[in-house]
Amino acid sequence: MAATSDGRAAARPADLARLRRARDRMDREYARPLRVGDLARDAAMSAGHFARSFTRAYAESPYQYLMTRRIERAMALLRAGVPVTEAAFAVGYGSLGTFATRFCELVGEPPGAYGHRWRGATLELDPCVARLVTRPVRNREARVGERA
Repeated sequence: MAATSDGRAAARPADLARLRRARDRMDREYARPLRVGDLARDAAMSAGHFARSFTRAYAESPYQYLMTRRIERAMALLRAGVPVTEAAFAVGYGSLGTFATRFCELVGEPPGAYGHRWRGATLELDPCVARLVTRPVRNREARVGERA
């Protein structure tokens, strides 16, 4: 296996294709309960190898990736005026408390406050541009960026 510029082992092309299919499944089925073991089985990998390979390829764990996609979709629903509870259940959360906690971790403010502040803010933008400019950034990443 070849090394990347940061010295980590690069994934094989066949593994990357399987990882991409798993990532695409998470993008499509974000509201369904997805387990790493099931995704790994679909990718013909062990759960540990899948998780390590996914993290190496996409710079976040499968769980982090899925949670980010869910919060991203919830942000779009909140901007469209959907109530917080409906948004939480629509993106696959079974608990409003868990949703609010994850939302605050990624966005930096509670979902209700976000919805009130940004409602209708991206209506004039193309959906692909709106997704890019509103993508959630983990608070830890935001703090690291502020120091730089």
